[in-house]
Amino acid sequence: MLASHASRASDAHILDAIIIGGGPAGLSAALVLGRCLRRVVVCDAGHPRNESARIFNGFLSRDGSTPAEFLQICRDQLQRYETIELRTVKVVDVEREDCQFTAILETGERIAGRMLLLATGLVDELPQIENLRQFYGSTVHNCPYCDGWECRDQPIAVTGGNQDSVDLAIELLLWSKDLVLCTNGPLTCNRKTMETIRRLDIRVIETPISRLEGDNDKLEGIRFTDGDFLPRSALFFSPGQYQRSHLAEQLGCEFCQDTNCIQCGEDTATNIPGVYAAGNASRGVQLVIAAAAEGMQAAFAINSALLDADAASNALRDHEPGQPTPSDRIKPGNEAID
Repeated sequence: MLASHASRASDAHILDAIIIGGGPAGLSAALVLGRCLRRVVVCDAGHPRNESARIFNGFLSRDGSTPAEFLQICRDQLQRYETIELRTVKVVDVEREDCQFTAILETGERIAGRMLLLATGLVDELPQIENLRQFYGSTVHNCPYCDGWECRDQPIAVTGGNQDSVDLAIELLLWSKDLVLCTNGPLTCNRKTMETIRRLDIRVIETPISRLEGDNDKLEGIRFTDGDFLPRSALFFSPGQYQRSHLAEQLGCEFCQDTNCIQCGEDTATNIPGVYAAGNASRGVQLVIAAAAEGMQAAFAINSALLDADAASNALRDHEPGQPTPSDRIKPGNEAID
């Protein structure tokens, strides 16, 4: 959405960057930018993608942490930076001008900033299987890199009959040879894939699944519609995914055709000037440690863009570090402003 000039914020209230999404990508970016004396706000609605997970793994120094514990540590460490503001609030709209973005919060409040980082993440589409949510995040998973180690040498099932599900089943052979592909209907993949399944001796059950059974969050097995029961300790699936936020599409960002991720360059910049994307919303590797690294990368790119603009307008010479840049200095012209 394009903003009217009447809605422009005063100089004192124009931040250097608005970060939408307070997961590892958004908080990492805030840390780097805040340490560069860039004034930023992080707006987060409070529902991370891994909210259901009991723990997450693969993050050096935080292996085995709970998602809530990790995010609280991150927020606590950002509290000492007066340049960073953390808000638990949903951004419902963004207005764009040439050199300014205005985030409209669900409260009606408006926040203006020079750059915008989308770290809004994705939403997983769970298989429509009875009782699956009871076990999801404890003994039902979608990422072997996150949870394969805990399931090593155990009886594992993979549900789904498409190519992604077969690829996941093949991958999980690294962790357990006691593996069954439960397609929950006809297997739909090409002949080459079928030959690979047979060659690797992967057992396939095409009978539709009735429900999952177990005690509390511990999976014990799969009940099929014909009454048969398959004992299993863990179930994996390859989820469909969609963008958690509509803001990237609304702003005109381009998307990757095969993954539905926001398309951006190596510096995390999108096709819309001033808009950057990091974390699960923009990458295929969906790990917490990768998202944190991408947030740092986005912060470097945003700070570099701000430096270029401020050097061209002489704002670097004239303003006090950590203070707002006057609006007439934000957009450099063909020559530096004296």
